[in-house]
Amino acid sequence: MRPRSVAVLRSLTVLAAAAVAALSTAPAAAAAPTAVRGGNVLFSASGRCTVGFNATKGGTYYAIMEGRCVGGARDWYADAARTVHVGVTEAVRYPGDDYAVIRYTNTAVSYPGEIDLGGGRYLDVTGAARPVVGQSVCLPGATTGRHCGRVEAVNVSVNHPEGTVSGLVRTSACTEPGTAAGRPAVSGSTAVGLALGGGGNCASGGTTYLQPVLPALAAFGLTLH
Repeated sequence: MRPRSVAVLRSLTVLAAAAVAALSTAPAAAAAPTAVRGGNVLFSASGRCTVGFNATKGGTYYAIMEGRCVGGARDWYADAARTVHVGVTEAVRYPGDDYAVIRYTNTAVSYPGEIDLGGGRYLDVTGAARPVVGQSVCLPGATTGRHCGRVEAVNVSVNHPEGTVSGLVRTSACTEPGTAAGRPAVSGSTAVGLALGGGGNCASGGTTYLQPVLPALAAFGLTLH
């Protein structure tokens, strides 16, 4: 029986070594997000939407997002697996306007007044202003790159199946299909709006419509920080 015992022992040793090797090469679990910035994505049971800007009121933090994207979703998470709950929908203004306000509730996560540019780079937002014709405007993004253009028209209306959205801004900054959904729009370090979508492509130019950010701030008494 001794040779058989040795063979069994060797088999167990090989299996143990294989298990250790598998554990050492297995991908590490994604770290839970510790901060949510402008340009980051939040997740709900019905989809995902981009944070435009973070704001504050009376010591409470809020996100300003695209109203059409938020829709009827209530709970928001910082990760796709929906394990890190960060906030709830406070209000949606769509149609008519096209923005939503999300109230952050998770104090273990921070909500800086910055836009995530990717690669550990951030743009500090220093204020908000109403766009004017001829003004330079950019759509920074961590995954879609930075696209810039100029304000071509203000007080523009766009028709949707749900109704008309008015008071929008038309720009020559390009947005390809599926890449807008509430991306922040800035002029320098000043917040000017949320990118709602448009036409064309980023190889030859295009059009992007913005929801101005000031109406959302004024309606809810919010301040960018």
